[in-house]
Amino acid sequence: MRSLNLKEALICHVQAIKAGMRLTTITTNQLIHIYSKHNLLRESRKLFDEMPERNVFSWNTIISACIKSHDLTQARSLFDSSPHKDLVTYNSMLCGYINADGYEADALKLFIEMQSADENIRMDEFTVTSTLNLCVKLLNVGFGRQLHAFMVKTSNDASGFAVSSLIDMYSKCECYEEACRVFEGCSAEVNLISKNAMVAACCREGEMEMALKTFWRQPDLNDAVSWNTLISGYVQNGDAEEGLKLFVRMGENGVRWNEHTFASALSACCGLRNVKCAKETHSWVLKNGLISNPFVSSGIVDVYCKCKNMNYAESMLLLKGIRNSYSISSMIVGYSLQGNMEEARRHFDSLTEKNVVVWTALFSGYVKAQNCEALFDLLSEFVTKEGVVTDALILVIVLGACALQAALHPGKEIHAYILRIGVQMDKKLISTLVDMYSKCGNMTYAEIIFQNFIERDLVLYNVMIACYAHHGHEEKAILLFEEMLEKGIKPDAVTFVAILSAFRHCGSVEMGEKYFNSMTADYKISPETDHYACMIDLYGRANLLEKAIEFMKNIPTEEDAVILGSFLNACRLNQNAELAGEAEEKLLRLEGNNKARYVQLANVYAAEGNWAEMGRIRKQMRGMKGNRFAGCSWVYVEHGIHIFTVGDVSHPKTNAIYSVLAIFTGELYEIAGAFY
Repeated sequence: MRSLNLKEALICHVQAIKAGMRLTTITTNQLIHIYSKHNLLRESRKLFDEMPERNVFSWNTIISACIKSHDLTQARSLFDSSPHKDLVTYNSMLCGYINADGYEADALKLFIEMQSADENIRMDEFTVTSTLNLCVKLLNVGFGRQLHAFMVKTSNDASGFAVSSLIDMYSKCECYEEACRVFEGCSAEVNLISKNAMVAACCREGEMEMALKTFWRQPDLNDAVSWNTLISGYVQNGDAEEGLKLFVRMGENGVRWNEHTFASALSACCGLRNVKCAKETHSWVLKNGLISNPFVSSGIVDVYCKCKNMNYAESMLLLKGIRNSYSISSMIVGYSLQGNMEEARRHFDSLTEKNVVVWTALFSGYVKAQNCEALFDLLSEFVTKEGVVTDALILVIVLGACALQAALHPGKEIHAYILRIGVQMDKKLISTLVDMYSKCGNMTYAEIIFQNFIERDLVLYNVMIACYAHHGHEEKAILLFEEMLEKGIKPDAVTFVAILSAFRHCGSVEMGEKYFNSMTADYKISPETDHYACMIDLYGRANLLEKAIEFMKNIPTEEDAVILGSFLNACRLNQNAELAGEAEEKLLRLEGNNKARYVQLANVYAAEGNWAEMGRIRKQMRGMKGNRFAGCSWVYVEHGIHIFTVGDVSHPKTNAIYSVLAIFTGELYEIAGAFY
């Protein structure tokens, strides 16, 4: 029987039934294969059950059909019932387990079972390379090494497919050097599959020089996958400009761009926030006829949103087929970046069916806009419409809002909710909980959560060190820093901001200098703006303004508003208006439209009692356009946030609030009068 399409197979099947013909085993096998290929599992199973005689191909076909339909329970039942099993049967079942989530133990058990199966069933290259993917899922490099040894022993380690699988396994299990040894140990004649795998491994490790060297080794082999891997590698490692240069060079070399190429190019434009590059890439998408690809078109919407060109993004949405959850999420994020939450909400409401991506985008937008009350309302809406909040990212965002408002009570409620519904407590969620309790002033809960979590990573240590620093526990912060080093976790720039903050709060200049110098000397971390600002603030609090001046002379970066702002604060603490005046011109040149800087300058002059200079600054402020945000306070009462400013009468219970305030004021006067 020749190869048939679905229509021809159905006609053949109907004609055989009408004629009363008995289908041969080979014909039935082919029909089962065609039906399963088109997701007609019920028809496939009916044919299989009616077969008077079945061979190994019959069993393999129906097992593969069940696996394709993600019915692994039925597939395993058929596997166990099959009187005929060959290597294909085992490999099919093994791959089904490996490719599905939650069946890793079943895959391992079946792999072990294969070794004691019939002697005619011998594991081949496909078996071991598929099982290497299981090692990646489990991040079990020890098992991977055992498989590698088995491959060498059985001579299954020489092909390009085998080499690429080994490189991929070692790379994803964070054993880059072993991946390099596998690549260098293969035959002198490099093949395309292993070469692409090695380029991907280098990109994953951030070794872009090595990736480029491997890429240009036998350049005639390079295909679209090779180019796409390298372009994506540069973009993901923060070198968007080089990624775009390679994008252009790929076209010049006659290699056709595809949707993966454009996805990387658009991502590079996002990183550069370069709308000109985005427009050029958009034009190439149109010329290559890929504008109808939802993967690419959503990327174009996203890049215009990230470049804050919402008019172009809106025009893209008018095209047929562009409006989907991903493009709408980009629109929500784009308007959120501009603080336009009304438009973000309008796009959110335009979708009849909302997935977790869209919900997450709007939650994130409200946090960025610091509109926490709207966020809590959205959470109630989510629970009403979706039932249960199982997505950890949404919970992380909501906890972030609690931290932002120092709202301990709702933070505790979210924590209890997480425990009640059994959300998996991953590292990010744990870090967010610790941060929330810290910023809400509950050090005890923050410490308990931190201590009870065993698999601590750098992010969690950074959060806890910052927690101790902000609450004045510099000794605990130092002990935690040392514990982190003992466990082999290397600090990063964020770690040193946290530890320097601890010394800044307690005024320990000697320790601050020690750790600041240790950044470059011991860990090769270049100080950034926040590190310099911490040190200047430390010197200011310790009344060492001269040291702060000398320190600023050695800062290699250009004049920065944050650093100058820290210096102004140091001048205020030391009541030195003369030095503040020298910094004033530089600061206002950088941030002349920022009224907060004028307030800071006025406070410096006020601290010294220089009312004339303070008046001058205040006069300059009055001449500026725009209004400064009024300072406000808030309190969380009865599941709601209540915000107050000076002289505020906007609250619906204003009369009651001022009545209680008058009572308190009267009582204070009575108490004060008792002392005179």
